Amino acid sequence: MEVDFSRDRTLVTMMDKLNNKSALVPIDNPKHLNGQLREYQKRGVSWLHYLESLGLNGCLADDMGLGKTVQVIARMVQEKEEAIQLSQQFSQKQSQQIEEMPPTLLIAPTSVVGNWLREVEKFAPHLKAAVHHGSDRPKSKKDFQKHCQNHDLLITSFALARLDNALFDSVTWHRIVLDEAQNIKNPKAAQTKAILKLSARHRLALTGTPVENRLMDLWSIFNFLNPGYLGKQAQFRRTFELPIQRDNDRSQSAILKKLVEPFILRRVKTDESIIKDLPAKVEQKLYCNLTKEQASLYEATVRDVERQLESAEGIQRKGVILSTLLKLKQICNHPRQFLQDGSDFTPARSHKLSRLSDMVTEAIADNDSLLIFTQFKEMGDALEKYLRQEQHYNTYYLHGGTSRQKRDRMMAEFQSSESGPSIFILSLKAGGVGITLTKANHVFHFDRWWNPAVEDQATDRAFRIGQKKNVFVHKFVAIGTLEERIDQMIEDKKKLASSIIGADESWLTELDNNAFKQLIALNKTALMD
Repeated sequence: MEVDFSRDRTLVTMMDKLNNKSALVPIDNPKHLNGQLREYQKRGVSWLHYLESLGLNGCLADDMGLGKTVQVIARMVQEKEEAIQLSQQFSQKQSQQIEEMPPTLLIAPTSVVGNWLREVEKFAPHLKAAVHHGSDRPKSKKDFQKHCQNHDLLITSFALARLDNALFDSVTWHRIVLDEAQNIKNPKAAQTKAILKLSARHRLALTGTPVENRLMDLWSIFNFLNPGYLGKQAQFRRTFELPIQRDNDRSQSAILKKLVEPFILRRVKTDESIIKDLPAKVEQKLYCNLTKEQASLYEATVRDVERQLESAEGIQRKGVILSTLLKLKQICNHPRQFLQDGSDFTPARSHKLSRLSDMVTEAIADNDSLLIFTQFKEMGDALEKYLRQEQHYNTYYLHGGTSRQKRDRMMAEFQSSESGPSIFILSLKAGGVGITLTKANHVFHFDRWWNPAVEDQATDRAFRIGQKKNVFVHKFVAIGTLEERIDQMIEDKKKLASSIIGADESWLTELDNNAFKQLIALNKTALMD
């Protein structure tokens, strides 16, 4: 019997599929995924599946807000379902080997490690996921390997991928995923070298900015994904980087695009097919851990208030509770806000600020404008100064002390098409009503008012008549703190009746002492080294 097999025809078919991602047949929504994928997300999972089936590795580079995280989780759910189906066709011993595939290793910036764990718990609670961090993490290879055998996904930070490299190198991973893959843009960095040493069947890079500043960023990501595909570093620099960046060589630019395009899946919010696939307002929660400094301040404040509650009664007790809520919110934002000492306002001291800084960079790179809400004037002051002076963005700032004349001028400038992508920072009370800022299509709630109606009013500065884009709303929540617990309480109350929650935090003062202590207690999941 002759088999009609044409290698060239097969290769052409394969490349056509890779180059025309819209031609990929969207997968069915995985049965065990807690959520409904949008059509472009189904095509994304289909692309990941197809690429991996060919033994190739790709870069998922969708715009911020389009759901790179859920597509990765869906791919893991999908392959677990496939493994179970396949195992049912074989003997007991064979089926056990099929189901017991090695875990996926996910390496992310410290500021998003906790967010990944929460997203897995939300969309795929049956997947066994763990975070590798902290002083109680496995230290020996034997303990580490045993720990890995019991999990589908291990999440860690870029810093620990370097520090604990000997542990990670002792496991052959099913897949290594790099979130914010631009973190390996420097090929000579110890962090990049450590990650390149690791062994895995599949590799996946996630980034909204595959080329941040130089084409060498792209080479470094591809050196992780498909080593040797773009040649050695010096060869790439000579053939592509210098001709394209120095001489604006369009011919070499076209060749490079043709080489990398099959391995990069990028969808943008302005794409007509994506716009139709999105609701007008997309909301997401961003879960951030505390730094050691924040956790230390938080615990000291909790101990202090527990002593005060023993003797406080009536109006004094309410005052203690409201004062405590204020202090703990400040600590969750940034140590400097709580300490009021004029110390450095840096991302290293607050994962909230670190995450915000990264997301602002990505939004501005996409030519998007954004609103940042905070209920604290001192936080607005610090954010405005940091984003304007340190990051050099075009910023505006509205608070209760802003004159009407200045407010109107800032609004007009921000809305102007000539001002370019800009950031408008607003105090929640001053900017919550009566203004229109539809140039923005990203809204960040840096700290929470804990009243859904007030937050929605603020969001509606962008999400209103005149808005021509989908609006992405990002709400920060500090893991393991009162922010996470109150957020859950609000979600529960919203299910019952939104009218239960008042316009402020006075409803929290009605909790008894034990309930309040439980509310503000620091959970061990809060800290991220």
